[in-house]
Amino acid sequence: MSPASAPKPTLITSAGKRRSLDTDERRTRYLWTMAVRVACFIGATVTPMPWNFVLLAAAAVLPTIAVMLANAIDQRRPPEVEAPVPLDRPALPGGEIIDGVVVEEPQ
Repeated sequence: MSPASAPKPTLITSAGKRRSLDTDERRTRYLWTMAVRVACFIGATVTPMPWNFVLLAAAAVLPTIAVMLANAIDQRRPPEVEAPVPLDRPALPGGEIIDGVVVEEPQ
């Protein structure tokens, strides 16, 4: 079998995240973004005139950003692993085979 056609080894690090872990992370990102939005609304009520418009605009845009972050799934690919290159060294010779039978002693 040539090295090019040899199957690639599997790495434990090439495993992706569990779906439940990915869902939990996306839910957490969504909740943090919505918490910032609520803070923008509260801040808009207590800040002076030019800043409350900025905070209201941020509160209007944040739901779109939150949904985009919540729908962003992990699309990273596992690393490519190259097949090991055979060494140009001779292999160790096989051991000597001795014919015979095994006789068990009575106990």
